[in-house]
Amino acid sequence: MTKPFGFLTVRTGSSRLAGKCLLPFGEGNVLEHVIRRAHQFRFTPVVCTTILREDDIIEQTAVREGALCHRGSVTDKLVRWLGAAHRFGALEFHTIDVDDPFFDGELGHDSLMLLAQGYDAVYPSMETFGGSVGFSLTTGLTERVCAEKSSEDTEMMWYHIEKTPSLKHTALSVPNARVDNSRLRLTLDYDEDYWMLKTVLRMLGPFASRTAIEDLFVANPDMTQINLFRNADWKAGQLAKKI
Repeated sequence: MTKPFGFLTVRTGSSRLAGKCLLPFGEGNVLEHVIRRAHQFRFTPVVCTTILREDDIIEQTAVREGALCHRGSVTDKLVRWLGAAHRFGALEFHTIDVDDPFFDGELGHDSLMLLAQGYDAVYPSMETFGGSVGFSLTTGLTERVCAEKSSEDTEMMWYHIEKTPSLKHTALSVPNARVDNSRLRLTLDYDEDYWMLKTVLRMLGPFASRTAIEDLFVANPDMTQINLFRNADWKAGQLAKKI
């Protein structure tokens, strides 16, 4: 059975936590961990990074870990994704930010399955914790967005997607989630995030399921205070970048 494509978005440049994808994480670094987790959850990982020389190490890491790699625009990740889709023959793909070391692969597969119902895009669930699932997009939609977008800065790519005429989209529903997006932050942007993620890794291992992670925080709710306050800073940054 062909494994679906997981597009791993990553670059070494970061204004908040420099070189975060190369920080030590378990038996390697953050990027190596995410590639291995993608393999574990039955994705074909495609590392999507920039053409900058500083990102040579990302391509080298991808090759070493048995992942595909595509390099493209420094600022336009939609164009990077489209280039990767064309290069590797992907009709659809699920986005996995390397900032999200404990993404839920099973939810990623569930998200991709929804595209078969005629949707162009499936948005992440807001019912589970931040960093657990990405977007599923068709290549056809990505082509349309790239043809119509008004800027090459697409870090906040969903703002461009939502401007696409006749967009057919839905959001993944996870009604059994026990720790939602407002109560737990498991994405890597700040020092406090790194220590939180390292704690989860130490306690549960690299391939922990969403259920195991939820169990950990239901039993230890005070742990969320390590970095939850950073949500306010992250949201302020998102608003500042909105086009």
